[in-house]
Amino acid sequence: MSDSSAIEVTLYTRKGCHLCDEAKSQMAPLLCEFGARLREVDIDADDSLRALYDADVPVIFLGERKVAKHRLDLAQFRRQLERACHS
Repeated sequence: MSDSSAIEVTLYTRKGCHLCDEAKSQMAPLLCEFGARLREVDIDADDSLRALYDADVPVIFLGERKVAKHRLDLAQFRRQLERACHS
């Protein structure tokens, strides 16, 4: 998969969020396996994002679709990445 067609995973996060750090480290091997790019967005840098996700971080999007918040289900995330690769 080329960089231009790589799956983009967005992690809405904030500094000091242990659940965010946990989700990032859990998903790292799968991101490598599927050649996905991780984009981290600090919600505290944007008032509208902070209002939207304040109590919900981490929030994880696969492309345009929200796939997880708070905790990451690795088996489900793997299936979602597999589907994204084949679509």
